[in-house]
Amino acid sequence: MWMLVSGALLPSRGAVFPALQAVGLVPPAVRRAWAALHSGDWHIADLLTTWGAHVVAAQEWQATHYEGYVPKAVDTTAFWRPALRDCQTKHYQPQAGKALPAIVVGLIARVGRITGRRIALPTAIVRPETADATERALQATLLAHVKATLAADEMPVFDAGFKIKVLQAAGLDRYVVRLAENFTARRNTPPPAKGKGPDAEYGELVRPLARTRKGKLIPAPPPDRSASWTEDGLALRAEYWDALVLPDVKVSATAATFNVAAIYDPRFRTPWLLAAPVKLSGPAWRGLYRDRWPVEQIPLAGKQMLGGARQFVFAPAARYRLPELLLLAGAVVTYLAATTPAIPTGFWDRQPKPTPGRFRRGLAGQPFPENYPLPARLRKKASVFAHLAMGILGHRRTKAVATA
Repeated sequence: MWMLVSGALLPSRGAVFPALQAVGLVPPAVRRAWAALHSGDWHIADLLTTWGAHVVAAQEWQATHYEGYVPKAVDTTAFWRPALRDCQTKHYQPQAGKALPAIVVGLIARVGRITGRRIALPTAIVRPETADATERALQATLLAHVKATLAADEMPVFDAGFKIKVLQAAGLDRYVVRLAENFTARRNTPPPAKGKGPDAEYGELVRPLARTRKGKLIPAPPPDRSASWTEDGLALRAEYWDALVLPDVKVSATAATFNVAAIYDPRFRTPWLLAAPVKLSGPAWRGLYRDRWPVEQIPLAGKQMLGGARQFVFAPAARYRLPELLLLAGAVVTYLAATTPAIPTGFWDRQPKPTPGRFRRGLAGQPFPENYPLPARLRKKASVFAHLAMGILGHRRTKAVATA
């Protein structure tokens, strides 16, 4: 972990052995650390639980609440491995314009604040199922984990990569999800009868945002209600459409409905289009979705600031274990940067901010610490071993007796 948080992977370009040696470990210790990485008896869930308990006990991180709900950000992140053989998962790469082989994992985090800064506290890292390693299957596994672990006061928040149909199929009764600008839905009430033909089975089509198609403007219908408020000196406005269903759902009293909100912020050209099956106020809509953004900081810190974007591990277990540790290290360095005085980059950095990059730069080049406190039950045993054979000479091998 010290090798990761100190950014030793950056000068080694993702190579684990040189990074471990760069922090001051002798060759036997490097081999033991590598063995612990790829086949050690540890699980990322236990490490996340221990880290979360430490953060909560320190009482510097405080969960944020919006109308009684704590935002729980859910996202998927990818570690690109274009040269990795037998990689079953792919993820879309914007620069390449297509999906490339990648190690994709799901990330779940509670979001709180430390001295006004939004900080994500990861609670789970989910791998794809071995039988079906597609990203769609990963989303299903991730949503099943969210539903099983969702507390009564938590609100899962998703980006536009998760669709309402998938969230409904997972059985989530509450969520906040970002919608596409061309999103359409229907009313769950039949339109007025025209006097001819059978009654309509589908409700009226609703386009929350106006758009242009083939030079023709398609206006948005009037909202069911609207609200305005001021926050941080900004005049904000929200428009709501209530009790909507997906476009392919017929009018039914048992249909799964949701509400849509368009949040207008003067700093953005287009409004945020959000959906949730529960009614929320405008500030709650905006606050819940804004608090999803810190979950993006964890992979950014782990991949770009700590050097985990390039990896050279190929074993089936190690190819997932190293990304999991990098995500944990990204969360750790983000938390430590927010709870310690900001480290300036140089004399020109007169007003440094407590960012993970500055904190990692302060640790760069430092040797592995040897003065950390150990539990009382651990002590150094003064054993005499100079007389013992070492290496191949110490093996106790006997030839098997041939039997007829």
